[in-house]
Amino acid sequence: MTRRGAGIGVVLAAVLMGGCGAMTRHRALSFLFDGVPYPSVAVPAGEQPGTGSDATVARAVGYREHGPYAARLCGACHDASATNALVVPADRLCSQCHAINLNRKVVHGPLAAGGCLVCHDPHGSKHRFLLVSESDSFCLRCHDAGAIARIPGHEDTSRACTGCHDAHMSDRPFLLR
Repeated sequence: MTRRGAGIGVVLAAVLMGGCGAMTRHRALSFLFDGVPYPSVAVPAGEQPGTGSDATVARAVGYREHGPYAARLCGACHDASATNALVVPADRLCSQCHAINLNRKVVHGPLAAGGCLVCHDPHGSKHRFLLVSESDSFCLRCHDAGAIARIPGHEDTSRACTGCHDAHMSDRPFLLR
Protein backbone atom coordinates (compact mmCIF):
# COMPACT_ATOMS: atom_id res chain seq x y z
CA MET A 1 0.00 0.00 0.00
CA THR A 2 1.32 3.45 -0.87
CA ARG A 3 1.85 6.14 1.77
CA ARG A 4 -1.14 8.07 0.41
CA GLY A 5 -3.29 4.93 0.46
CA ALA A 6 -2.28 4.35 4.07
CA GLY A 7 -3.21 7.95 4.93
CA ILE A 8 -6.62 7.57 3.34
CA GLY A 9 -7.09 4.32 5.21
CA VAL A 10 -6.28 6.03 8.51
CA VAL A 11 -8.81 8.79 7.81
CA LEU A 12 -11.50 6.29 6.83
CA ALA A 13 -10.79 4.24 9.95
CA ALA A 14 -11.12 7.39 12.06
CA VAL A 15 -14.47 8.14 10.45
CA LEU A 16 -15.72 4.64 11.14
CA MET A 17 -14.46 4.59 14.74
CA GLY A 18 -15.64 8.14 15.42
CA GLY A 19 -19.13 7.46 14.14
CA CYS A 20 -20.78 8.53 10.95
CA GLY A 21 -22.26 11.81 12.05
CA ALA A 22 -22.49 14.60 9.50
CA MET A 23 -19.78 16.67 11.20
CA THR A 24 -17.38 13.70 11.40
CA ARG A 25 -17.90 12.89 7.72
CA HIS A 26 -17.42 16.55 6.78
CA ARG A 27 -14.13 16.82 8.71
CA ALA A 28 -12.80 13.62 7.14
CA LEU A 29 -13.84 14.53 3.60
CA SER A 30 -12.61 18.12 3.97
CA PHE A 31 -9.23 16.75 4.98
CA LEU A 32 -9.04 14.85 1.70
CA PHE A 33 -10.89 17.13 -0.71
CA ASP A 34 -11.41 20.87 -1.27
CA GLY A 35 -14.93 22.32 -1.55
CA VAL A 36 -16.80 19.66 0.42
CA PRO A 37 -20.26 21.14 1.12
CA TYR A 38 -20.89 21.89 4.76
CA PRO A 39 -23.41 19.50 6.34
CA SER A 40 -26.87 20.86 6.79
CA VAL A 41 -30.33 19.56 7.35
CA ALA A 42 -32.68 19.00 4.44
CA VAL A 43 -34.40 22.13 3.20
CA PRO A 44 -38.18 21.68 3.30
CA ALA A 45 -40.03 21.90 -0.02
CA GLY A 46 -40.69 25.49 -1.06
CA GLU A 47 -38.02 26.90 1.25
CA GLN A 48 -34.99 28.67 -0.21
CA PRO A 49 -31.52 27.33 0.67
CA GLY A 50 -29.84 29.48 3.31
CA THR A 51 -33.11 30.19 5.16
CA GLY A 52 -35.02 28.37 7.84
CA SER A 53 -33.54 25.14 9.15
CA ASP A 54 -30.54 25.22 6.80
CA ALA A 55 -29.52 28.65 8.05
CA THR A 56 -30.15 27.56 11.65
CA VAL A 57 -27.58 24.79 11.33
CA ALA A 58 -25.07 27.17 9.70
CA ARG A 59 -25.56 29.75 12.47
CA ALA A 60 -25.32 27.09 15.18
CA VAL A 61 -21.84 26.10 14.06
CA GLY A 62 -20.85 29.58 12.88
CA TYR A 63 -20.41 28.61 9.24
CA ARG A 64 -21.34 31.08 6.50
CA GLU A 65 -21.75 30.11 2.88
CA HIS A 66 -21.03 32.35 -0.09
CA GLY A 67 -24.34 33.30 -1.74
CA PRO A 68 -23.99 31.43 -5.05
CA TYR A 69 -22.62 28.37 -3.29
CA ALA A 70 -25.43 28.39 -0.72
CA ALA A 71 -27.98 28.62 -3.52
CA ARG A 72 -26.18 25.79 -5.34
CA LEU A 73 -25.53 28.04 -8.35
CA CYS A 74 -22.24 26.33 -9.17
CA GLY A 75 -22.51 27.48 -12.80
CA ALA A 76 -21.93 31.07 -11.67
CA CYS A 77 -18.26 30.17 -11.16
CA HIS A 78 -17.76 26.70 -12.63
CA ASP A 79 -18.23 25.39 -16.16
CA ALA A 80 -19.78 21.95 -15.67
CA SER A 81 -19.07 20.95 -19.26
CA ALA A 82 -15.33 21.51 -18.76
CA THR A 83 -14.78 19.23 -15.74
CA ASN A 84 -15.75 21.99 -13.33
CA ALA A 85 -13.16 24.49 -14.59
CA LEU A 86 -13.73 28.14 -13.71
CA VAL A 87 -15.83 30.19 -16.13
CA VAL A 88 -13.10 32.86 -16.22
CA PRO A 89 -9.53 32.88 -14.84
CA ALA A 90 -9.41 32.97 -11.03
CA ASP A 91 -7.98 36.51 -11.00
CA ARG A 92 -11.15 37.81 -12.70
CA LEU A 93 -13.72 35.51 -11.08
CA CYS A 94 -14.85 37.64 -8.13
CA SER A 95 -15.27 40.75 -10.27
CA GLN A 96 -17.92 38.89 -12.28
CA CYS A 97 -20.36 39.65 -9.44
CA HIS A 98 -18.57 41.98 -7.03
CA ALA A 99 -17.91 45.59 -8.09
CA ILE A 100 -14.25 46.08 -7.27
CA ASN A 101 -13.19 49.65 -7.95
CA LEU A 102 -9.47 49.99 -7.52
CA ASN A 103 -9.91 53.74 -7.16
CA ARG A 104 -7.60 54.38 -4.22
CA LYS A 105 -3.94 55.38 -4.14
CA VAL A 106 -2.81 52.22 -2.32
CA VAL A 107 -4.29 48.81 -3.14
CA HIS A 108 -3.42 45.67 -1.19
CA GLY A 109 -1.23 43.45 -3.36
CA PRO A 110 -3.47 40.37 -3.55
CA LEU A 111 -6.50 42.49 -4.46
CA ALA A 112 -4.57 44.40 -7.13
CA ALA A 113 -3.54 41.08 -8.67
CA GLY A 114 -7.07 39.64 -8.53
CA GLY A 115 -6.02 37.30 -5.74
CA CYS A 116 -9.20 37.47 -3.67
CA LEU A 117 -8.88 33.74 -3.00
CA VAL A 118 -5.66 34.32 -1.07
CA CYS A 119 -7.79 35.75 1.74
CA HIS A 120 -11.38 34.62 1.05
CA ASP A 121 -12.88 31.15 0.62
CA PRO A 122 -15.23 31.09 -2.40
CA HIS A 123 -17.53 28.45 -0.93
CA GLY A 124 -17.87 29.18 2.76
CA SER A 125 -16.06 29.71 6.02
CA LYS A 126 -16.55 29.73 9.76
CA HIS A 127 -14.67 33.04 9.81
CA ARG A 128 -16.05 36.56 9.22
CA PHE A 129 -16.10 37.81 5.63
CA LEU A 130 -15.47 34.25 4.38
CA LEU A 131 -11.82 34.60 5.42
CA VAL A 132 -9.64 31.50 5.21
CA SER A 133 -8.51 31.86 8.85
CA GLU A 134 -9.20 33.80 12.05
CA SER A 135 -9.19 37.57 11.49
CA ASP A 136 -7.23 38.44 14.65
CA SER A 137 -4.07 36.82 13.28
CA PHE A 138 -5.03 36.73 9.64
CA CYS A 139 -2.50 39.23 8.30
CA LEU A 140 0.31 37.26 9.90
CA ARG A 141 -0.25 34.49 7.36
CA CYS A 142 1.73 36.65 4.91
CA HIS A 143 3.26 39.45 7.00
CA ASP A 144 6.06 38.66 9.49
CA ALA A 145 5.02 39.41 13.10
CA GLY A 146 8.61 40.09 14.20
CA ALA A 147 9.22 42.62 11.45
CA ILE A 148 5.89 44.31 12.14
CA ALA A 149 6.59 44.54 15.90
CA ARG A 150 9.74 46.58 15.17
CA ILE A 151 7.70 49.31 13.39
CA PRO A 152 6.76 52.17 15.77
CA GLY A 153 3.13 51.86 16.83
CA HIS A 154 3.11 48.08 16.28
CA GLU A 155 4.62 46.93 19.56
CA ASP A 156 1.33 45.28 20.51
CA THR A 157 0.75 42.78 17.70
CA SER A 158 -2.23 41.31 19.55
CA ARG A 159 -4.46 44.13 18.23
CA ALA A 160 -6.40 43.47 15.06
CA CYS A 161 -4.57 44.94 12.07
CA THR A 162 -7.82 46.18 10.57
CA GLY A 163 -8.29 48.55 13.49
CA CYS A 164 -5.78 50.85 11.77
CA HIS A 165 -5.39 49.36 8.28
CA ASP A 166 -7.94 48.73 5.55
CA ALA A 167 -7.59 45.21 4.19
CA HIS A 168 -8.36 46.21 0.60
CA MET A 169 -7.31 49.76 -0.28
CA SER A 170 -6.76 53.25 1.04
CA ASP A 171 -5.76 56.75 0.00
CA ARG A 172 -3.18 56.74 2.80
CA PRO A 173 0.23 55.00 2.89
CA PHE A 174 0.39 51.46 4.28
CA LEU A 175 -3.37 51.06 3.80
CA LEU A 176 -4.03 53.25 6.86
CA ARG A 177 -7.65 54.11 7.54
